[in-house]
Amino acid sequence: MARPIKETPTLYGADARRFEQMIANPKPASREEKERIRRTYEAMKAIATFPVL
Repeated sequence: MARPIKETPTLYGADARRFEQMIANPKPASREEKERIRRTYEAMKAIATFPVL
């Protein structure tokens, strides 16, 4: 049987400000990172099989 999921802790002070700033100004992904993600996606798509209902 699975254990219950704990509540997410609330951020306060500097941690909360840093989190809000990171969410408001996301760092763009590099071209290399996008290419790595695309290759991984294509590899997973190639091996995925789903039954037709």
